Amino acid sequence: MNKERTVKIVLVAVIGVVTALGAVPLYRHRHSTMPVIAGPGVTKVIKLSDYAPTLKGTMGDIDVFVMEGKEPGGKAFLMSDTHANEPAGLLALMALVENAVVDKGTLYVALTFNASGSRNTKPGDGYPLYFDIPTEWGQVRFRFGNRDASPLDQWPDPDVYIHYPERQALSYVDGRNTNRTWPGRPNGLLMERVTFAAMELMRKEKVDVAMDFHGAETMFPVTNCIVAPQKSAKIATMASMTVKAMEGFDNHVEPSPGNFRGLSHREIGDYADTLPFLMEAPIPFLDQPTGPKTVKLLIDGKDDFLLSLSKKKKLFVSYDETGWPMDKRVGQHASVALEILKQFSKKNPERSIKLSGFPRYAEIVQNGIGKYFHDPAKADPKSVYFE
Repeated sequence: MNKERTVKIVLVAVIGVVTALGAVPLYRHRHSTMPVIAGPGVTKVIKLSDYAPTLKGTMGDIDVFVMEGKEPGGKAFLMSDTHANEPAGLLALMALVENAVVDKGTLYVALTFNASGSRNTKPGDGYPLYFDIPTEWGQVRFRFGNRDASPLDQWPDPDVYIHYPERQALSYVDGRNTNRTWPGRPNGLLMERVTFAAMELMRKEKVDVAMDFHGAETMFPVTNCIVAPQKSAKIATMASMTVKAMEGFDNHVEPSPGNFRGLSHREIGDYADTLPFLMEAPIPFLDQPTGPKTVKLLIDGKDDFLLSLSKKKKLFVSYDETGWPMDKRVGQHASVALEILKQFSKKNPERSIKLSGFPRYAEIVQNGIGKYFHDPAKADPKSVYFE
């Protein structure tokens, strides 16, 4: 064996070892789970594939926590992790599942709506794979995902994604974005099957209200708001005005554009009788002109570059040395969701939805969201689910 060949073999071996070492954390992240305790208000747990059999056995199939009140009333479908790099909605709905009790009506809660995206990452931007939330009994670890589903679950991407059924041409990667594939189709791409299953749930169960929880950059005008189509606008406006007046945080309403297809706040209302709402809370982590994408930035929302931009009035939200901490974002989602249900119930008393045990903004900011997560080691094993 000559020297040149030996060098090549050594280089190939080194590359193989480095590749394997880099793959191990990604493999572990993809196969990691997050424990969720079905609290006193959860009456059953179903699968999204119950409404679309083509999802069964795929990464698109997820748990849906059903919370039925003793008294019949209206119904709401709540989803988080549509974009798994916007985790405030996930934390809010997890606290809902673990603590709330529905007194009237029914809630359907999908915590990891894009389960594949929650197991994906964005190494080019240096995304962390996990973040931890402190509780009274220890740390709860959450996966930090990506906006789009993993190509391991849906591939190849088309050159151009053609939205179904409106035929609008979208970016190639939008086929893996569950906020571009509504209303979906039963035999389409995996993410189209996910949104189709959710549409079937809402149609078959006669769901009145749908809420999709997101986060948006401080430099993006559609942030700190409720996005709603015309049919949902009055309720969204009343909810926004009420939380701003009564709870002291900014919120406004943005209209759902009729000429941009595939979004939950557009298609749910167009293809079902359901009233859709999409909530955006500011998340400085997603802004481009920031420092490193660290867990600290994700949790406390503090960044010197954004602070400088704020002083130059380049942001669309107020921003100072306190940043935009996670508890504030989660609290806003909780209060806005509760207020939407309240305003819907006022307008539709025969279909009202009432619940208790779910904290509002001030409580979450004061206590920290970790206070509302329960220790799975002390829970009944039958009530612990792994997302």
